[in-house]
Amino acid sequence: MSISFNHYQDSTNMRTLVLFDFDGTLADTAPDMAAAANRQRISHGLSPMPIEALRPYVSMGARGMIKASLGMESTHPEFENAKQEFLQDYEEHCTELTKLFDGIDELLEKIRSSGMKWGIVTNKHTRFADPIIKWLNLPDCAVVVCGDTTPHSKPHPMPLLHAAKLAGYESSESIYVGDDLRDIQAAKAAGMTSIAAAYGYCGTETPVQSWNADFIARCVQDIWECIHTHQALRLT
Repeated sequence: MSISFNHYQDSTNMRTLVLFDFDGTLADTAPDMAAAANRQRISHGLSPMPIEALRPYVSMGARGMIKASLGMESTHPEFENAKQEFLQDYEEHCTELTKLFDGIDELLEKIRSSGMKWGIVTNKHTRFADPIIKWLNLPDCAVVVCGDTTPHSKPHPMPLLHAAKLAGYESSESIYVGDDLRDIQAAKAAGMTSIAAAYGYCGTETPVQSWNADFIARCVQDIWECIHTHQALRLT
């Protein structure tokens, strides 16, 4: 399908809500997550692991970090104790090394300048997400939905639908960007356009190409092009 230049230009005027996953999509939280995991390893008499080995598990939260760092599945008898130990440590240190991915500031400015709104939908619980979001200074964020905001978390569509409703948008007017298969599944179930953030953590189980996302962003800068292409297609 060909897209005319005029369609591309007019697309900036369309009502659009761009929702982002948080860890691995909007913010690089891996350094603080890995640091917490390594402090836990040290307390168990183990040597620290390189951040590169822990990074792919960050989107799986505490469960993924404990699996990667201590080799414990959720069925392990010591898992719950290890999880609470990890979460307490992470809560105390979650704003030391975390930062927005390079290019996110510029992307948000383009979204803002085009009259679009943006928000966050994360499986991270409020007690962890709120301090980081405030520390990153994101005052124009239209909506934040955390893992404990609704009865279900991603891949269930409820968090995305709730975010769109709070912001005053329909699913058809909304785009969801995420770096995990669950993000794409949630977007599809919610009837939203999906963008896979292939620059993020992306897990270890299935390659990004197999997620069936509507678009794949290899870098942050690609997201803006994906948004514009989506808008232009809506006008055809």
